[in-house]
Amino acid sequence: MSQSPTPEGPGSVAGAPNLPAGFARTFTSRYVDTGHLRLHTVTGGEGPPLLLLAGWPQTWYAWRLLMPALARDFQVVAVDPRGVGLSDKPLDGYDTGTLARDLVALMDTLGHHRFAMVGHDVGMWTGYALAADHPDRLERLAVAEAAIPGLSPTPPLFGSQEANDRLWHFAFNRLAGVNEQLVAGREHLYFGHQFATKAAKPLPDHAVRHYVDTLAADPQALRCSFEFYRALDTTIAQNRQRAARRLSLPVLAIGGAANLGASVGATMRLAADDVETLVLPECGHYPAEESPEAMLSALTAFLAPYRTGRTVSG
Repeated sequence: MSQSPTPEGPGSVAGAPNLPAGFARTFTSRYVDTGHLRLHTVTGGEGPPLLLLAGWPQTWYAWRLLMPALARDFQVVAVDPRGVGLSDKPLDGYDTGTLARDLVALMDTLGHHRFAMVGHDVGMWTGYALAADHPDRLERLAVAEAAIPGLSPTPPLFGSQEANDRLWHFAFNRLAGVNEQLVAGREHLYFGHQFATKAAKPLPDHAVRHYVDTLAADPQALRCSFEFYRALDTTIAQNRQRAARRLSLPVLAIGGAANLGASVGATMRLAADDVETLVLPECGHYPAEESPEAMLSALTAFLAPYRTGRTVSG
């Protein structure tokens, strides 16, 4: 692995606000050069490897409340994927097939052939792609709070007001430039609205500011935040092919009762044979931050066979 500078600034462990007590004693920010891409990771802990991947428009920081407890049982790898946080921001490669290959390369570089994964939102899209495209790599997959384009049923254009309120950003985010022009300088309005309307329990102000300031600080970060959606034609085509190969690994599907609820499990049952569904009460779109104790309890139980049932060589 080539030597890279130590990550600094607000996107790193050293610069992130309001971390749990003792967080920096366990976790370290590092750049990992996979040979094609430099990814920012936050790593720490002992045990079998566990990959954490947050969704739009968040970074590794979304997992901060769960990471200290998870690190007691796992080697935790919380990653900013391409285009996010302190990771490289190339012009393309935001389809989930490429994103999954990025993560396989990351875990290879870190010496982990087999691992478990938790993915939220767009991280759930990528988790599905990784499980389908690289079935020899994942032991278990937990996912939260997303529909999967090309796998989930497509909602009608003229649907209910509730559906429109929940999904309108998909069409907006896919636009080819005017969205960046409209949002630039108004990041706190646009992304703040996303957080405010999708959370049943408001996220702390410092967390919302952290996510939004990260996007506002770099025009490339704003562009990349939309690229995951601009690549949806490619991702949808990939997912229609993936659907022919059902997943056999254990899957935990988590939904917030105030947002997607049991539909997360229904989505994964379209693709996988061994799906456990959990609906968290009084929780919206951000379970790792709205209901961290309940999510941690669910992940601990789901991952227990992985933690105790194998010897890790990586």
